[in-house]
Amino acid sequence: MLDTGYGTGSRPSTARRRSAPDGGAEPAEVPYDLPYDVVTVPARQGLEAVDILRLRHSVGPVLHDAAGDTLGFLVPPGTADGWDLPGSACTRTRRQGGRPAGPPVAGAGWLVPPESACAEVTEPARLRAALGEAARTIAAAEGHPRKRP
Repeated sequence: MLDTGYGTGSRPSTARRRSAPDGGAEPAEVPYDLPYDVVTVPARQGLEAVDILRLRHSVGPVLHDAAGDTLGFLVPPGTADGWDLPGSACTRTRRQGGRPAGPPVAGAGWLVPPESACAEVTEPARLRAALGEAARTIAAAEGHPRKRP
């Protein structure tokens, strides 16, 4: 799972995904000068949601963990206060007063880097709808019905 600690650092336009000597991706620099929370979801559902959001031109930056198990969608600050979608988690990235809460996201790389995103963050209601649609798509592909979230 993504380690969603916090820090301060570069602007999104300077964040890059680099290749490590072994061909894997080096950890990404996360845009700490912009406030955001992080919604983490299982990779399969998250990948479906990224595709849905890209088609609608509404995806913000998205992180993936080093193991490839989860994706993290950057969402507006304060989203964690009301996020309650089963199968996902939303982590606050700022303390009260807007100060950083700790070190940067460890071991993560960009799936959708800030410079390729359609928005600075993903709008929570659109993300919730895309995750629900993704869950239904996965359930249909697996041949069993699933209740709408």
